[in-house]
Amino acid sequence: MDNKRLYFLDWLRICAFFLLVLYHTGMYYVSWDWHVKSPAAGSTIEPLMLLSSPWRMSLLFLIGGAAAAFLLDKLGGKGLAKERSKRLLLPLVFGMFFIVPPQSYFEVVSDVAYQGDYFDFMQLYVTGYDGFCDQNGCLDMPTWNHLWFLPYLWLYTLLLAAVGSRRVQAAGAGLLRHLQGWKLFLLPVAFLALGRILLLPYWPHTHNLTADWHNHALSLPMFLFGAAMARQDGFWQRLAALRFKALGLFCASWAGLMGFYMMGEAFQVAWLPLGRVLYATCQWSGLLAVCAFGYQHLNFDSAARRYLTQAVFPVYLLHQSLIICLAMALRAAGLPPALEGALIVLLTLAISFAVFEMVRRVPLLRPLFGLGKAAGSRAGAKGDLVQNLA
Repeated sequence: MDNKRLYFLDWLRICAFFLLVLYHTGMYYVSWDWHVKSPAAGSTIEPLMLLSSPWRMSLLFLIGGAAAAFLLDKLGGKGLAKERSKRLLLPLVFGMFFIVPPQSYFEVVSDVAYQGDYFDFMQLYVTGYDGFCDQNGCLDMPTWNHLWFLPYLWLYTLLLAAVGSRRVQAAGAGLLRHLQGWKLFLLPVAFLALGRILLLPYWPHTHNLTADWHNHALSLPMFLFGAAMARQDGFWQRLAALRFKALGLFCASWAGLMGFYMMGEAFQVAWLPLGRVLYATCQWSGLLAVCAFGYQHLNFDSAARRYLTQAVFPVYLLHQSLIICLAMALRAAGLPPALEGALIVLLTLAISFAVFEMVRRVPLLRPLFGLGKAAGSRAGAKGDLVQNLA
């Protein structure tokens, strides 16, 4: 696969993480369970949220798998494990104790009317206090919250390192031969739908790594699929030719999913397998459409790509804590939800980039935010292109 083909993966990763800022801001305003909720929370924007929620994390795991496959070729199995451990685990531990705690603090203030200040709370947090409980259970502390993606990605990378580059490329060649025509759409949808029907009722997503079996059954195959197809340029070319079909299927399945959710509860219970098939179709067709249009239109380099590729990981680490802190700070102002939400998004991005600008200039801070050594090699080299595709 030509090095330049990685550009579209960079761009998709950048877009997916910025979409995450919008999505997690939206979680403050919808009826779904989250850490804190707006007084104006309701179902109004939930259809918009479902435009991305089925496929967004699958895309990130696919991209993470592709990046890991290139690093596996470059570094070997042991080198990949060492490099990814450093780049993922250090920010994870740092984040759990210095970035994530405000989320848990405001959650217990909102849910169980905790009266202590933040410093009192932190003494409980670091000692693993388990007494903050409500009808949904007890709060785990310390926790990784939105950083759950990092330990999952690390674990899957270790598995890939054990498999080896030769087997990964052989698997990619096999998939390229078999995933053609209708099989490219139907077989993955069937796999995803069966996972939702058979596993999700018993193992709902917990993000706790050890008992999250439906999540693993979804995320690990996406990671391995990205690794297997990373060097299969024929697959991406074939996919680009199908981009409008994938987009049409996504729009149809999303509309069907909206219709399903609009029906009464009795209908949803009786036809739950149908809803899960629609969700799986939306998930896979959305993923295909995003990758296909990305390959077709985003295979280019620019100064913006090089800058944002570095910035997006620190933004990811910071964004959810900033959203929650800003939401709680703005609550007393009584702003209209649309204005308040826009302000939260803008301030979250502004503060995140300000922190990134500071961190990238301080060598001691760079590893804590997932940044390697300051780039000094030729822009566009293979290592530069894959290095920050966490």
